[in-house]
Amino acid sequence: MFRKIDDKTYAAPQITVAEVAEAKALGIGLIVNNRPEGESDDQTPGADIAAAATAAGIAYVAIPVTHAGFSMAQVEALAKALDQAGDAPVLAYCRSGTRSTLLWALTMASKGTNPDEIAAGAARAGYDIAPIRAQVDMLAARG
Repeated sequence: MFRKIDDKTYAAPQITVAEVAEAKALGIGLIVNNRPEGESDDQTPGADIAAAATAAGIAYVAIPVTHAGFSMAQVEALAKALDQAGDAPVLAYCRSGTRSTLLWALTMASKGTNPDEIAAGAARAGYDIAPIRAQVDMLAARG
């Protein structure tokens, strides 16, 4: 369920309150919710995940990403959250894990990570950054 995309980051489809315990067992120190509230009737509300995370001693942040795309504010918010997580592993989730992975890719590029390394990490986890590869290349060149 949790797909490792780099040494400290996992992406996942929608998680449940019960899966917060699995995250804790993996040593996850931060859960990032990239799913907008009310996106579908079957999603676990972010407030429920936040409460379970808090009870488990895991930090929680919501950085919703709609199908409209990504903004620099979202990239900067994830960069800040990753920095605050320190060495603790991070779990980001959305409906399928794709938006979480793509936001991670943009964020890593903004920090100057090699785009080929970003693409390889996403691919190992079963995700494809092709839809945003041009933006990744541009951000990495600036980073």
